[in-house]
Amino acid sequence: MTSRMFRPVRVVMVSVFWTLAVAALAGCSFEPEEKIWEIAGPVFGTQYHINVVLTEDESRLENLGSGIEQVLEDVDASMSTWREDSELSRLNRREDQSEWIELSEPLYEVLFVAAEVSSLTDGAFDVTIGPVVNLWGFGPDARPDQVPDDQELKAKLDQTGYEHIELKSDPPAMRAHRPQYIDLSAIAKGYAVDAVARYLEEAGVGAYLVEIGGEVRVNGRKPNGDAWRLAIEEPVSERRQINRVVALDRQAMATSGDYRNYYESEGRRYSHTIDPETGKPIRHKLASVTVIAENTMLADALATGFNVMGFERAQALATRENMAAYFIVRGDNGFEAHYTPAFTAYLTD
Repeated sequence: MTSRMFRPVRVVMVSVFWTLAVAALAGCSFEPEEKIWEIAGPVFGTQYHINVVLTEDESRLENLGSGIEQVLEDVDASMSTWREDSELSRLNRREDQSEWIELSEPLYEVLFVAAEVSSLTDGAFDVTIGPVVNLWGFGPDARPDQVPDDQELKAKLDQTGYEHIELKSDPPAMRAHRPQYIDLSAIAKGYAVDAVARYLEEAGVGAYLVEIGGEVRVNGRKPNGDAWRLAIEEPVSERRQINRVVALDRQAMATSGDYRNYYESEGRRYSHTIDPETGKPIRHKLASVTVIAENTMLADALATGFNVMGFERAQALATRENMAAYFIVRGDNGFEAHYTPAFTAYLTD
């Protein structure tokens, strides 16, 4: 999440020209043809790209753009660790979290799903890892001059643990056995995608593609009846290259990998994905994992948890739970792709 100010929404027609469908009826009546329109802009330190299937209506597109902008601002104001005035930042600053603290419905929803995924992955996904993320320089704090030593890591790890958080739904609230610093960067972006999708459906948009920083949710189909086709990237940092293409019509997809957000120190690369057990960036052969789920928040969290777990453990869990997951593993002769049986239905030729 980021505190960057939103710029005016840019509304761009994906097909430059629009046409009217001609009905060959008496009187030659005309009906507007649906096209794919793009609404795009900066958010959370990345970009959002939203495609909607609509007939041409400039005022409706502008209204949708403004509504999307407000949805994203609301998420940022609730869940950003980069904004001192966000709901989450105020929660993190509380020295005493032992009493029930009232939460907004969105923040409670995200924390609830985070707790479920933490339990499922035996702690490989843990939103309380924020102090360690910051220590490594992947949060709002400045990047350290040198990598943390074991003593520093232990001190920060002792402050973490998803099991120390309790939630209740009525009214939405949380408390912690000891103060926690919560970082939702591995799930809040997925929630934002879902929030925009809900807004579009409430606004009467039946077919759409919502993408924020690589996390995607789609519904309906393109005007020609085709499903939305999405690319899974080859996990290389120096170029953009497609590994596989999938087709979706009412699902969400998220990818987690170690090839985009990292830094190097003394010839060694440090990934932004931190293992909550060791407090150190992951170092294994799993380069990326893509998850398809019913909503983006869940896909986002699962992809991160699976990425931390490594290929063998994650594949076993995803297969056992009938989850659609696609793994790209570094092999002796380049990348190797593996996927669970549930993922097969989404693969294209």
